[in-house]
Amino acid sequence: MSAFSQQVKGNWNELKGKFKQQYADLTDDDLMYEEGKEDELFGKIQKRVGKTREELEEEVSGWSN
Repeated sequence: MSAFSQQVKGNWNELKGKFKQQYADLTDDDLMYEEGKEDELFGKIQKRVGKTREELEEEVSGWSN
C-alpha cells in the first residue's frame, strides 16, 4: 500500500469533509470509503472533478500541511 493510501485510510473522515468543502458536487456515494478499494474511490473522485490522481494526491498532501 502506498504512503498516500495509508494517509487516506488513516484520515478518511477528515479528508472526506475537505473534499466536500472543495467540491460541492461530490456526493456521499462518491466519497464512500471501502478498505482495499482506494483506487476505485479515487477513480470516482477523478471522474467527478476532472483531475488526475497525481493532482488529487498533491491537493490532499497540501491539506495536511
